Amino acid sequence: MQTRLEINQKVKYCSEAYNKFNDTEQWIRITDGCPNNCPYCYCPTEIKTYDIPEIVRNDVKIMDMNLLANPNALNIITELGSRKVNNKVVYYDLVCGIDYRFLNMKKAIALTHLRLKKIRFAWDWYYKDQYKILDTIKLLKKVGFKKKQMMVFMICNWKIPYEECCKKLDLLKVWGVQVADCYYNNQTFPNVIPIGWTDQENKDFRHKCRKHNQLINFGIDPEI
Repeated sequence: MQTRLEINQKVKYCSEAYNKFNDTEQWIRITDGCPNNCPYCYCPTEIKTYDIPEIVRNDVKIMDMNLLANPNALNIITELGSRKVNNKVVYYDLVCGIDYRFLNMKKAIALTHLRLKKIRFAWDWYYKDQYKILDTIKLLKKVGFKKKQMMVFMICNWKIPYEECCKKLDLLKVWGVQVADCYYNNQTFPNVIPIGWTDQENKDFRHKCRKHNQLINFGIDPEI
């Protein structure tokens, strides 16, 4: 198993403000850093805050790795939610999702003002964390998010066994929430190299996740 240091040597992370846009979308980063220091992640632990850039598009992707971990998160979210472009509201997307460990009622309510089409959060660790995940789903539902808007990141091909991830997937099926399977060391299909799982387990889980999301979205198996 690769260490965090070995990942850092392979993946260069640029800690700085980010603000780019094209004719239709804008990509921004206002914060850096995450205190969790997870062994599979290359995000630095030092917390930084940058100035909120001018919002010039109505579709904005927020690239922050762990926005909710920043002490200024609530103010940042509130300010972003109030911005308009050409007298029209802005729709945001939290690309890296939220960290449920830093979620509370105030932040959950503030997130609704970002008009997120999807709200993502990670369940990377153990099956026993199911109650924390269910509490997160209930809190998000309480402030107005629909279950079909929710998506759970799940790291695969890592130290959490394939069988345990399958159990987690079964629970998400019961809860009616989609999953985004993410493969260790930033790998993507069809180029996933077996590290923590076998090649067949990686392929099988990929198929299970696609089928899971089809059932959540359509209510039936569209392949039958």
